[in-house]
Amino acid sequence: METQSYLPVPPGVGMEENFFSLDDILLSHERLPSRTECTFPRLGFLEKSSDSRDIQEGTKMEMPLFLAKGLYERKRRVVSVELPKVYKEGWRTVFNADPTVVDLHKMGPYYYGLGSQMLHFDSPENPEIAQAVLQTFIGRFRRTMDSSQNAYNEDTSALVERLDYLERALFRAGQSGLNSFQNWERGRASTITASSLVLNYRKRKITDLQP
Repeated sequence: METQSYLPVPPGVGMEENFFSLDDILLSHERLPSRTECTFPRLGFLEKSSDSRDIQEGTKMEMPLFLAKGLYERKRRVVSVELPKVYKEGWRTVFNADPTVVDLHKMGPYYYGLGSQMLHFDSPENPEIAQAVLQTFIGRFRRTMDSSQNAYNEDTSALVERLDYLERALFRAGQSGLNSFQNWERGRASTITASSLVLNYRKRKITDLQP
């Protein structure tokens, strides 16, 4: 039986995050186009394109997702966040026409995760973004799973290179299920064995009974 020294922690679902998930940690560092809505005193050194001591109001810059979420407030305008181009109306039209033709890894690579996180920001386009992300997933899901089931013992690098990280995880799950089924069909399925703790306990018990 194969053992893993590290058990991957799955990412959060939807707008929720799992801070023990490496995927969610990487997602939180995705950069978003932002605009400051007030002056940030003595933080000018963070903006390399300016020699000012402060970050002035109206400065356009890119912020990691975790920082943008921390600074964004609906009541007190500190920063405003612009939509990444892949979630704007032009790209939504492309996804609605045929989502399977888009290279999501090149556009993302966390298209679904980042799209869900964008709903934290108060945008009038949020309903359209949510619908586009959902329909894109539905439109690409069957093709992703069909590819994973029809690529047994083959080089799959060409199949997964255009997939978002969520789709890659689904592809690996499909491949794992296919491999397990093939092994079962050939009688190579893993046999159930007793836990090492149980075996060690039995050995101790036999030793205690011996004179």
